[in-house]
Order: sequence, then C-alpha cells, then structure tokens
Amino acid sequence: MTSRTLAKKVAAFAHSKKATDVLLMDLRKLRAPADFFVVCSADSDTHAKAIADAVRVGAEGIGVSLWHSEGFRSLTWVLLDYVDVVVHVFKKDVRPFYNLERLWGDAKLIPVEDTPPVIPVPDGASPKRSRKSTGRRTKKVKS
Repeated sequence: MTSRTLAKKVAAFAHSKKATDVLLMDLRKLRAPADFFVVCSADSDTHAKAIADAVRVGAEGIGVSLWHSEGFRSLTWVLLDYVDVVVHVFKKDVRPFYNLERLWGDAKLIPVEDTPPVIPVPDGASPKRSRKSTGRRTKKVKS
C-alpha cells in the first residue's frame, strides 16, 4: 500500500468519528520525517481519544501496524506514527498553537471532505429519503 493510499484511508477512519478540518499534508518533496501528515481536530478529550482509537483499529484492520504513539494521557494532541504516515489529532483549541500547516508551509495541503457513501439506485426507482427520528414514539390507533 502506498503512503498516499494509507493517508487517505486514515483520514476516512478519522472522519468515521466525526473529526473536523481533516487535512493531508504531502511532505514527499521536503526533508521530512514522513511522506504524509494527516491532521485533524476534535471537540474534546473524549472525542480526540475516539478519533485516535478509530484510526488505530482501522489501520490494524487493513494490516498496518502502529510504530509509535504519544498523547493518550493528556489527549490534547495525539500522535500516531505509521512511519510513512503520521496522524495528528488535535483538540480544536490546541491546533492553532502548534500550527503544523504553517510550520510545514512548503508542504502541499490537501483538504479532505467527509463524503457520504454513494448508494446506487436501480433504474426507474426513486431514491428513498431517510427520516430523522424525533426520539418520540407514536402510538398506532386502530380504525
């Protein structure tokens, strides 16, 4: 698997736990410790842990071993090192302080959008819309 493919997969794992501002930083043309950084934001300590755990479990599921990790105690900046791809999960209020985008300003920045899966619709069928649950149960009335 190429480092670019791994970076994209890791970004998808982060998105699966609602990571925000997900960014791939292509460092291949720079003298950098990795080919790609995947940088994302979390709303809280718990959210940062959930994102980091999703990345870790997802990577294991596709046969990629974690080489090193840091930050699981403080959960303000969690780093997951897969050698060619390094994942940085920041709490939203901490990310601007470290500003990796500026620090590695010569890197190519690739924003990653969270795209929902496309579900094919058979010809002639109208797509079904999902209803949002209001959380209330309705009682069926016999006529």
